[in-house]
Amino acid sequence: MRCAAIRGACHVTAWQYAVERDPFSPRIGDGWVMSYRIGLVGKPSVGKSTFFNAATMNDVPEGAYPFTTIDPAVGEAYVRVPCAAPEFDEQCTPSVGFCDDGTRFVPVKLVDVAGLIPGAHEGKGLGNQFLTDLNEADVLLHVVDFSGETDHEGEPTAGHDPREDIDFLERELDQWYLDVLEKGIERYESGYHGKAGDVEADLATQMDAFRTSEEEIKQVILGLGLDLDPDSWSGEETLAIARELRLRTKPMVIVANKMDTPAAQDNYDEIVDDPAYDHLTVVPASAHAEKALKRGAEAGVVDYRAGDETFEIVGDPSADQRAGLEQVREFVDDYGGTGVQSALETALFDELGALAVFPGSANGRADSQGVFRDCFILPEGATTEAFASHIHSDLGDGLLHGIDCRSGCQIGGDHELDHRDVVELVTTS
Repeated sequence: MRCAAIRGACHVTAWQYAVERDPFSPRIGDGWVMSYRIGLVGKPSVGKSTFFNAATMNDVPEGAYPFTTIDPAVGEAYVRVPCAAPEFDEQCTPSVGFCDDGTRFVPVKLVDVAGLIPGAHEGKGLGNQFLTDLNEADVLLHVVDFSGETDHEGEPTAGHDPREDIDFLERELDQWYLDVLEKGIERYESGYHGKAGDVEADLATQMDAFRTSEEEIKQVILGLGLDLDPDSWSGEETLAIARELRLRTKPMVIVANKMDTPAAQDNYDEIVDDPAYDHLTVVPASAHAEKALKRGAEAGVVDYRAGDETFEIVGDPSADQRAGLEQVREFVDDYGGTGVQSALETALFDELGALAVFPGSANGRADSQGVFRDCFILPEGATTEAFASHIHSDLGDGLLHGIDCRSGCQIGGDHELDHRDVVELVTTS
């Protein structure tokens, strides 16, 4: 079933506005919007660069010493979405990413951020650049060595508690937010706004880079049972505001890396059972296993697709290679995969609440560029109008309505879309 055409209106498919584009172009409103950025963060030597390479198959230097990565590496990773084309008896022709046996691999940016050391929020080490790079990410993956074999500085050790690393990053981020929040309080108390104003207005202005708003700040303050008066807040209460704003605006997933060791599995069990970490999602992973499987697939040794829960040895590996692959198989069988792909998708779809939407086509195969070329990742709560504007500002300006291609029903501009919706845009443009 295809969307029914409506006479007198212009039915638009995304390729008409977005042909031969760079999937990571930062342009907005002229045919493409920059993809989501997932930031990788962690102390040195925890396997962060290995995770990056496994997810993107890039060649970022890896090593067991601090600051292997100095500048942030940016690569193309993918999140999986069940392709909608088979439901319409169509064969998709992706303009970016690819489709493999009904699974659409949609590109996202993965940024390996360097510079996490004690005092980063005070500008120590790569502090200021670290925070800038970190703030450009929409969601964070904190890679932690759950084997406990790296200490606070990334040096080899034994018996290190991964909770200390989790707490360390959260403290650094909370202090960063607190520093900016306190500047907003100073702004309010100095009367810089030029007139008697609401504190949330000055705080929102100061914290604009964190993508918060007056309403959200007000909700946080009142939700903590505080008055809208900074003079009445204690130091602990001000820190609580900063922490809550950080939790809301900088979502994070813990990647429990190096889980293919007994010590890591013990640490994982303790941490997921610890109520102090209930606010965090922890994904067990082995970046080394993912990279080994992808290398094996490239070499024709294994049949494996990113995110699969199993793999098959199809080539003729050496005895040592086969033994290594069987060790990987044991981990993959226990955890339902290597965890690398799961971490990316947990961050984007579960923590951020993002949704994938396909532009529909009234003309089906008659379109010279093919069908189901695009799959856009939109924020939670995105509407038909937001979808149109995401593709091109002209579409948003001229939108009449959308068509739900599964039901054939007309949907308004303010209709909130669901994950994997297929929508045709009817516009005057």
